[in-house]
Amino acid sequence: MNENQNLELATLGAGCFWCVEAVFLSMEGVEQVLPGYCGGHVKNPAYREVCNGTTGHAEVVRVAFDPEILSFKKLLEVFFSVHDPTTLNRQGGDVGTQYRSAIFYHSEAQKEAAEKAIQALNESQTFADKIVTVVEPITIFYPAEDYHVNYFAQHGDQSYCAMVIRPKMDKFKKRYAELLKVSV
Repeated sequence: MNENQNLELATLGAGCFWCVEAVFLSMEGVEQVLPGYCGGHVKNPAYREVCNGTTGHAEVVRVAFDPEILSFKKLLEVFFSVHDPTTLNRQGGDVGTQYRSAIFYHSEAQKEAAEKAIQALNESQTFADKIVTVVEPITIFYPAEDYHVNYFAQHGDQSYCAMVIRPKMDKFKKRYAELLKVSV
């Protein structure tokens, strides 16, 4: 990360972290995306433990972004558009509390923005069902194992990537072309 930038952190859970990592990495203003685990009760959880649902952690991404280029509000807009925030502890075929929709806020301003975004989406009936995204203060963030970092770019031909992540990326790129990094 560029030490001279005033970067802000956002920690978001939207199902499998491989899916949302790929989306956020492609956005202008995002400096770094780190997959990990947050919101559980076990110290230093491992992927297998989290996948078993026994640690209480959610799979999340920690996004370091430049708020002068990309606002937290816009980040939330993308977050809500790239997963289903109305399904409790599930995203598609991924089921369990580790796949819950969650915003772990880093400041009161982020908390307020998240709550306002949820309220606005519910009031506008953007989704057929009410949003179940939890909004909680950030706790300890545990980085995921190294092999999860930049997963889609490294394993795009695997069936999960091809069937789940690629369509999500294509939809994102079509809807948010103006947010894409030039190199994407």
